[in-house]
Amino acid sequence: MSDPALHALQQIFGYDAFRSEQQAIIQHLIDGGDALVLMPTGGGKSLCYQIPALVREGTGIVVSPLIALMQDQVDALTELGVKAAYLNSSQDWRVAREVEQAFINGELDLLYVAPERLLTDRCLDMLARGKIALFAIDEAHCVSQWGHDFRPEYLGLSFLAQRWPDVPRIALTATATAETRTEIAQRLGLDKAPHFVASFDRPNISYLIVEKAEVRKQLLQFIQQYHHGDCGIVYCLSRNRVEDTAAFLQSHGINALPYHAGLPSDLRAKNQNRFLREEGIVMVATIAFGMGVNKPDVRFVAHIDLPKSIEGYYQETGRAGRDGEPATAWLAYGLQDVVQLHRMVSESNGEATHLRNQARKIDAMLGLCETVTCRRQLLLDYFGQPIQPCGNCDTCLEPPETWDGTVAAQKLLSAIYRLWRECGQAFGAAHIIDILRGKETERVKSNSHQGLSVFGVGADLSINEWRSILRQLIAYKVIEVQPENYGTLSLTEHSKAVLKGDRTVMLRKDSNVKAVNTIRPQEEQLPPEAQACFERLRVWRAQTAKAHEVPPYIIFNNATLTEVALLRPATLNELGQISGIGAKKLASYGADLLACLDEYEQALVE
Repeated sequence: MSDPALHALQQIFGYDAFRSEQQAIIQHLIDGGDALVLMPTGGGKSLCYQIPALVREGTGIVVSPLIALMQDQVDALTELGVKAAYLNSSQDWRVAREVEQAFINGELDLLYVAPERLLTDRCLDMLARGKIALFAIDEAHCVSQWGHDFRPEYLGLSFLAQRWPDVPRIALTATATAETRTEIAQRLGLDKAPHFVASFDRPNISYLIVEKAEVRKQLLQFIQQYHHGDCGIVYCLSRNRVEDTAAFLQSHGINALPYHAGLPSDLRAKNQNRFLREEGIVMVATIAFGMGVNKPDVRFVAHIDLPKSIEGYYQETGRAGRDGEPATAWLAYGLQDVVQLHRMVSESNGEATHLRNQARKIDAMLGLCETVTCRRQLLLDYFGQPIQPCGNCDTCLEPPETWDGTVAAQKLLSAIYRLWRECGQAFGAAHIIDILRGKETERVKSNSHQGLSVFGVGADLSINEWRSILRQLIAYKVIEVQPENYGTLSLTEHSKAVLKGDRTVMLRKDSNVKAVNTIRPQEEQLPPEAQACFERLRVWRAQTAKAHEVPPYIIFNNATLTEVALLRPATLNELGQISGIGAKKLASYGADLLACLDEYEQALVE
């Protein structure tokens, strides 16, 4: 590793050594090579292009899809003494012109640009007049129609290799299967670039998945029991659900805010700013929120609707616990979620191959929910990374009971078959369950379905038990949802073996009690005296952040404050040895932080 890169890491960012494959990636870029980097959220992806941009001659151009978060990223770099700026539509023309001139004059280390702006004639002309150190394409999964957040604007970025063939390019993302990685490389002209794939595992995150009952009450109970007063994100599928859920949480004393694309832009910006700069905010949002969020102290991410894919689920849950402290990923799901997602796919525009791929992703997500084995094992296996059972998910901490559900499965399959064979009709889950349980509803009587031989054969099981059986059979691909036919159910090629008794079906027995022994964050595990010091430091940090108009974590993150509270350094030299305190931050805040510690020590004596 070259000395300039290590010097930048230690003096600017305040870290002693590189992590994982950072060192190899950084040196590869410094030497002028291209790269495709997969590294989990919170794994240090940004350093992989920030340090080469500082070491190489010129300005690093960072292509970011999120205009709203560029300022946050630039503020964090500015606090470190890095000369960074951004260009986006939120600026007036005077400010934009000043930034453009700063780039042309070689006064910037890093410049953040949205893909739509990058490819304009004005921006390309500006870039041609300056010196470019590298191109970094962040959130690179956006280029892939197989990924979970396809952005057509990214497709034009292959042009960069043609226009600037000698400028190294790095594409970065937190989630991508082998299929998605291949497409990213092809679309961005990175076919010959090495792939640097770090471990996808985030061992500090506990995974907890429950069956939906009264989902808002379940969510409230989860927050109150495990994360009272913590910062978190709650994801919903629809805008109305976002607003209803935020209002519900607010009515029960949770500091919750809504965020979705339908809100006025000034309100979205205000809510996002509060989330980034205040502590204990719970953001209730659609997936439009969160990509690129650098807030390290998000203690939980909750989903009250089934995500569309494992890629999306992994990316969204990865926004919890970026600081490495314990965090929780909580998900509630139900059969109706599966039907609704399949219907959304069937009604969307797209090629048949793409739609089949989207349906396959939904089934894989359902399989994660219905598994009786370690959830983390299944999750990481999806990305091609085998691991041992994690001991930090609900199925590891409370292994589910299983039972031989072959007979119940045969009854359900028989009902679907007889409705089609004898009546020439297909029906959805609710009606089939009514037939199995022997309920003479108006729909049953109007169709004379009480005369079917399967009528009442499943009266020994409850509605919820039959729903659980149905979901698991869908996950096992023994039953299919037909979204184009109003969510009706049909048999598959695997149904015959179950009906004939050639295949045993072991099912999970749902438990009404689901608990995860999540550990509280490290600062609450401190000795009493250090804990009191930590709280005093948090107050100082909040006041300092407010004065500088930046989020508190940009001043110092919790891990750094925790180490300060434990060691209580007495000199600037001692303070500078603590991880996360670089030269610029030591100069900017060192004296004030030591003064805060002195006040705390004097209060102890008094």
